[in-house]
This record gives sequence, C-alpha cells and structure tokens, in this order.
Amino acid sequence: MKTLGKIAVRWGILMLVASALTAGLTSSYGLAIALAVVGGVLVTVRVVVGGGPKRPEGPAVDSAAARSGFFYGSATVMIALTVGLLGLTNYIVAKRAKTYDLTAKKIFSLAPQTVTTLKNLKEPVTAIGFLPPDHYAFGELDELFRRYAQESEQFHAEFKDPRKEPLLAAKYQLKEGQTTVILTRGQGAKESHTSLSVISEQDLTNALIKLDEVGTQKLYALVGHGEWTMEALPPSGPEDEESIRSISELRSSLMQDGYAPAELNLAEHANEIPRDAAVVMIAGAKTRFTAAEVKAIDDYLAEGGRLLYFAEFQADPGLDSVLAKYGVKVDDGLLADDKVNPGDPFLVVSPIFADHEITRLLKSQKMNVKMFTARGLTVLREGTLDGVTTTPLVVTSPYAWEESSPGDRPAPDSGEKAGSIPMVVAATRPTKDAANKRFDETRVVVMGDSQLLVDAAWKDEADRNLVLNSVAWASAQTSKITIRPPDRDISVIDIDQPMRAKIQFLSIIALPLVLVGLGLTITTLRRDR
Repeated sequence: MKTLGKIAVRWGILMLVASALTAGLTSSYGLAIALAVVGGVLVTVRVVVGGGPKRPEGPAVDSAAARSGFFYGSATVMIALTVGLLGLTNYIVAKRAKTYDLTAKKIFSLAPQTVTTLKNLKEPVTAIGFLPPDHYAFGELDELFRRYAQESEQFHAEFKDPRKEPLLAAKYQLKEGQTTVILTRGQGAKESHTSLSVISEQDLTNALIKLDEVGTQKLYALVGHGEWTMEALPPSGPEDEESIRSISELRSSLMQDGYAPAELNLAEHANEIPRDAAVVMIAGAKTRFTAAEVKAIDDYLAEGGRLLYFAEFQADPGLDSVLAKYGVKVDDGLLADDKVNPGDPFLVVSPIFADHEITRLLKSQKMNVKMFTARGLTVLREGTLDGVTTTPLVVTSPYAWEESSPGDRPAPDSGEKAGSIPMVVAATRPTKDAANKRFDETRVVVMGDSQLLVDAAWKDEADRNLVLNSVAWASAQTSKITIRPPDRDISVIDIDQPMRAKIQFLSIIALPLVLVGLGLTITTLRRDR
C-alpha cells in the first residue's frame, strides 16, 4: 500500500504540473481544473496510505530519507528545467520562425512569382486588412500576411476594424460589409494605393505588381484573319463559351502582369504597327494576310519589333517568308505521340525544355507542357537574316511524328518527319543599327499550337506560365519571367480552436508527462522490492 501511495503522489504531482501547463499553453481551463482535482486526490491518497506505525529511526532510515529527498529535489529541478527549455524553444521559434512545407503541392509555400515580387519591392509597402477579428477570413489572411513579411522587410501588414475606423474607411471609400485589403506605398501627398476584395495569394501578388509597376506595356493582338479575339464575344455554344472564358482569363493574366492588351486590325491602321507596341501577338490566324500586311509585319520586326506567333492547324496565313528570315518554318503535319500519351496521341505531352530564360523555371520545376492539335516546327540554318539566333525551347519526345493524314488510329508512316520535333522556338536578331529602330533586338517566339490559349489546358500551370513567360521575354520584361501562384485544387482540414487545444494538449503535455509518469512508476516499484 505504501508503494501505491508513493506512485500516487508522483502521478499527483505530474497532474498538477499538467494542469498548470494546460492552462498556460492551451487556455483549456476546464481541463486544467479537472487535472488539478485528480492531482489533488492522488496526493491525498498518499497522505492517507502513508499513515501507520512510525518507522524506527536509524542510519538506514536516514539514508532512505536522504535518497527520497534527493529524488524529489532532482525531479523538481528536472521538471523546472524541462518547462523552462520548452518556453525558451517556443520563444526562439516565435522570433525566428523557420517553416518547412512537406505537402505534395506546396500549399503552404509562396509561389516563385510572389517571392520575386517581394524581393524586388523598391520601397516599403503596407497591407491593411479591413477585417474585424471575428471575420471568417481573418486567420487565413493573417497567415498570408505573415508569409509575405517573412520574405521581405519592405512588406508590412496590419489589421483595422472598419467599424472602429470610420475615417480610414471613408478615405479608401470602403463599402459596408466589404472584405477589402488596401496596399499603400509612400506617405502624405506621395501616397499611392490599390485595393483588392478577393483574398488569395494570386490576387495579393497581382496587387503588389500593379502598385509597383512603372507604366504598362502595350500588347497588340492582330485580328481580321480569324485569330482568337481579345474581346469577349457572345458565345455560340458550350465549346465557344469555354474558349471565351479562357481568353478572358488570358486577358486578365496579361493585365495583372502589367500589360495593356488591345486588338489591332492592320487594314484599319494603314498597315502600320503603332510605335507604342511592346509586343505583337498573332494567335491562330486562319486566312491569308495581304501583301501590305505581310510587309508591315516584316518591317516591324526589321526595326527591332517583338512577335508571338501561335500556329493554327490546317491554316496558311502567308507568313512563312517572314518567319523563315528568323530561322523558323511551320510544318504541315499534326504532331502525334502514341508512346507518351497512348490514349490520345494528338495531345502531345512534353517535359523536354531548353536551358533558356523562358523555359528555365519550367525545367527546374519538372513541369509538362501539353499541346493539342499542334504543328511541328523546323529550325532553319540557311536563308536567315544576318545575326539571327534560333533556339528550340520545347521539343517532343523521340517517339513523336508529324501525322500527314490525321485519323482515328494515327501511326507513323514512311516519309513522315519523326523524332524530337520542336514545338516552341525562340529567335533573336540585333537591330541597334536598324533604320527607324524600335528596340535594340528583334525577338520572335513561335508556338505550334494556338489552341493552347483557349482550351481547358490554359489552367494548366506549365502551359499558362509558358505563354506568359514568352510574352515577358519577348517584351524584354525579364523580371516577369516566373512561376505564378497555381490554382490549387486541394482539401484542407478546418481546425477550430477547441480542436487545436486538444492537439496541443495531447502532443506537448499529455504524452510527455505520461512517459515521465511511467518512468517514475517503474523506478518506484524497483526501489521498493
């Protein structure tokens, strides 16, 4: 019975320690009181069991008492040191929070575009979250602000309750009940700001880019030859509706990256490309350009212009002579690959990238580009202009070929081009000495697939970043070549405060103290044998 009493008092002391830790670390006061009561009962058991005849005094008894005192003293010191060490560790972690994202999709990591944007902030930016503490999105936004602040000392964040800050809400013209984040830069008369109502990493990063952007780059999309239009037209069917939605997303992405997209019909502008054109896009032209239009494009490139050309299957817009000057030929066949994608050979999947500014990040992230109804490209080494450098950026697997007569069961035939075939090609040519020079270098990117812009694959990270990085490279905006925040289709567990408290209690209080208690029990049993 006395042995049980000793065990009881040890467990009682541990329960009292657990009660104090529970109240301090988890704020679960009900559980803390219950542990204190149990601890008190166990200590009382020791007092009751410890009664009885007084043990005779003597050297052996004094020695046992000394050992017992030493044991209790050592245990107390060890518990104090453990609690102190835990407190010190928590303090250090709070001050120097280093986190590791072990999730497969890196859902707790900022995208490279976000990190680059934060690193490139030229002056301090303050993010003001106009949310009351009881708002459902408060915790999520607070965590997002914390990650941004860890990446840049130029980023600061704070929260304001719009109900308690009416003057500030009026300054930024906030509407009642509106979830808003205001990004401000500068002070007083020099203050500039932008706002966003949708809270996500993509929107917050885009707002930072918009705030930090110096001017916009004009992007002209040529129309009049069946190209994909940048404007939203009434859909004629479900497929058309999906295409228009994708084009709308493309336009939005370009604007978020600091471009001002606009349509340009050369026939309406005296076959001249405006001088403010940072880049020109030809997206899926189906009918032939006139001789005057071809000359306008040729002259534009000779002056150091920048062009993005997206080829269309079974279409000849009559620009072969212009592209050939820059070392690119669009082949007639349709790319197919029944080894990499046997279920749908005409959906060509490729992870093979060149070490080029446009594709370097896609290569490092081990992404796969997907193109449907893509035409193969040929890199020309003869007949090009002086100084032209042509680089294949994305090529197919060695098992691909160009199908000359597409059908339900495509197979490579004799005479058809096969092997690692370029799907995307970039070309440059110095134009410092050109007459009527626009830029010091001509830049051309040719892609074998225009459907890349409008089908459901636009939401694919690799395809989206390939297109936007090509625009950035062509317009010499290399700081915009990055990997943008993805649209993550993930499920997360919603952990409320009571559940969080239970997890904390089990992991940092209950489990360690149970292990200590078992150790003390075993030690007591051995000593009393």
